[in-house]
Amino acid sequence: MASTPAPPQAPPKPTWDPRRPQAPFPWLRPTIRIRLTLLYGGMFLIAGILLLSIIYLLAAQAISTGNQPLFKIVAYQELKVSSGNCPAINTTSLSLPDFNDAIAHCVDQQRQTALDNLLSRSLLALLGLAVIAFAFGYAMAGRVLSPLGRITRTARQVAGSDLSRRIELDGPDDELKELADTFDDMLERLQRAFTAQQRFVGNASHELRTPLAINRTLLEVHLSDPGAPVELQQLGKTLLATNERSEQLVEGLLLLARSDNQIVERKPVDLAEVATQAVDQVHAEAEAKGVEIRGERKPAVVQGNGVLLERIALNLVQNAVRYNVSENGWVEVNTEVQHGQAVLTVSNTGPVVPAYEIDNLFEPFRRLRTERTGSDKGVGLGLSIVRSVARAHGGHILARPREGGGLEMRVTLPL
Repeated sequence: MASTPAPPQAPPKPTWDPRRPQAPFPWLRPTIRIRLTLLYGGMFLIAGILLLSIIYLLAAQAISTGNQPLFKIVAYQELKVSSGNCPAINTTSLSLPDFNDAIAHCVDQQRQTALDNLLSRSLLALLGLAVIAFAFGYAMAGRVLSPLGRITRTARQVAGSDLSRRIELDGPDDELKELADTFDDMLERLQRAFTAQQRFVGNASHELRTPLAINRTLLEVHLSDPGAPVELQQLGKTLLATNERSEQLVEGLLLLARSDNQIVERKPVDLAEVATQAVDQVHAEAEAKGVEIRGERKPAVVQGNGVLLERIALNLVQNAVRYNVSENGWVEVNTEVQHGQAVLTVSNTGPVVPAYEIDNLFEPFRRLRTERTGSDKGVGLGLSIVRSVARAHGGHILARPREGGGLEMRVTLPL
């Protein structure tokens, strides 16, 4: 008996992603507010040093008298001079030239002492003013950048699929207001484009429903005729399967167009009940394929649309059953609350999925390999719908390959 070949191993995860290069020294990249603060404080410090140097030079020039003293004693008799700062002139044994030299030296020394005191006190004052300047520069930088913070918050809200947000910045017609107005105009155009796109998809899906329903009815009527030839019945079954696939495509497009919008009406929905209903709907298909469905579904109540959340669980469980191994396959469906968020996890055995192909699974009409193109496995919108519905509820979905084959889908939704 031939031995069963071992399943291929998943490729090792890359330790470096070339699409997102990391800075070698992140701490050397300060924020723009810190850089503006350093710029303001640095300019003030440079200006203070220049001003201090000019004052010092002018003061030195003003009190400088050259090498000649201001006065000279030419004669004296019984003259007694006492000084605490110039002890050299306190003695009476000095000759007249030595006495004049001592006085000149004392004056030069006092002049240098005055300049040194001026310099030290000026440096202390400059240091204190520099600290105040940096603090003032930090506050002013925050005030100057506050419009940018408002623009950033609006952009973050727009990133959550809320294109109705506008900045509407008040103030003078400066560069920041021009930037905000330009951003508002761009949002207005984007909102019109997305609205037109969603309206087109919705209208097209609605218009296609009627002829597909008529075709299905006609085919079912012909197939119900017991006197129909075998060839005609076989053709009718083929056309009926094709029609059913087209109906799934239209329903998927309509759901995808709806789920790209934010959910306005929200109600409490337990992910455990949603996952249980999805498992019940796929149970027969799983038994037919010999796939075991297991897992622990703990209560995890979120605010959202129950129909759309049920579609998330159903699509994930259906994919996990359909794209599984032929023998000893299993699907694990878990729900729980982690870190203040509701989590739905669907894991399954299956073929090996390269990590670099994960993003392609969420694109509409994109499948990983030819085994995903069969008409009995869907129309290629399942994971696209899941991602759109998760985003519409303020959550996200993360997929990662399992060792030995299969995928792990993790949907995280806010409570």
